[in-house]
Amino acid sequence: MIADQRQKKLAELLAGYSVKVSKGDKVWIDVIGDCGTLPQCLVREVYKRGGMPFVNIIDKRILREVLCGASTEMLDIWAQRDADFMDKMDCYIGVRGDVNSYELSDVPQSNMREYERRYGEPVHSQRRVAHTRWVILRYPTTGMSQLAGMSTEAFENYYFDVCCLDYEKMSNAMEPLVKLMNSTDKVRIVAKDTDLTFSIKGIGAIKCAGDCNIPDGEVYTAPVKNSVNGHIHYNVPSIENDFKFEDVRLEFKNGKIVRATANNSEKANALFDTDDGARYVGEFAIGVNPYVTHAIGDILFDEKISGSIHFTPGCCYDDASNGNKSALHWDLVLCQTPEYGGGEIWFDDVLIRKDGVFVVKELRVLNPDSLK
Repeated sequence: MIADQRQKKLAELLAGYSVKVSKGDKVWIDVIGDCGTLPQCLVREVYKRGGMPFVNIIDKRILREVLCGASTEMLDIWAQRDADFMDKMDCYIGVRGDVNSYELSDVPQSNMREYERRYGEPVHSQRRVAHTRWVILRYPTTGMSQLAGMSTEAFENYYFDVCCLDYEKMSNAMEPLVKLMNSTDKVRIVAKDTDLTFSIKGIGAIKCAGDCNIPDGEVYTAPVKNSVNGHIHYNVPSIENDFKFEDVRLEFKNGKIVRATANNSEKANALFDTDDGARYVGEFAIGVNPYVTHAIGDILFDEKISGSIHFTPGCCYDDASNGNKSALHWDLVLCQTPEYGGGEIWFDDVLIRKDGVFVVKELRVLNPDSLK
């Protein structure tokens, strides 16, 4: 069992810094899987700050059984219930303790697609993301340790280093990148089997320093919807709908994915066919967490890899909107550090990052040696 003191510290970070619980706030604590004593610590912390904790606990094995037989009528009723409840909340803390990252892998693809469209979009995209102060995190289970290829103790130590860094320092260091992105028009991403161009003019950049994800460490915006052209090869595996996708390659023309391949191209294209918006990109983000240096198979960590980008087909965020709406939001990661083959980011024909290291003077504060 992880030392209670570290869980208490994490609960304080989540309730106090991330969602800023104050007196009278209604807080949905959404727990999926085995999350140790963190849920109890969160309840205590919410009460301590004068809030009202509402706890929802889900066993993922039971969720699998539900989704295997779910009708569209049932999904709509379920979504309406939870959307109505979400409307009453001020804050949302989602904790995911996956013992088996592939628990939902044999749920029919059509059921998962309907679940994302009928439940995920109205409850989370339209309500939680748009109208609450929210944060999502994973809990360091033995399953995550196995996924990362680490001993349980080593992974737990790594987890708390990654999650409990000085987010205020990171937030201040992100300001020059936000300013630069806000003044940038043309972006070019170059790496092995990747040459991609798009515009971010007028969209606006948002820094993520412990407010919505733990661990955190990214600055995101969105491409102008129809501006994306070229091709990209994502060199970090991605578990989506409990299937491990590898070697995902996308080709874009005027914003739209016109060709998609992967280790299972049929499953990948089924995701991109979720709806009209799923073949357009809703997010472009730059990862900067200095403690996340390699992929472990969990997107909340992998999208924060220092020296990475993620370029996300599907729904955009309201605070960096390019108008693209979809039930899909699939964060796919390209790492540009030397061990992953290197790469470059260009803003308006100026090189800003090479092989994962910022080379522009005002952005060097975001390099790992400066942030640790």
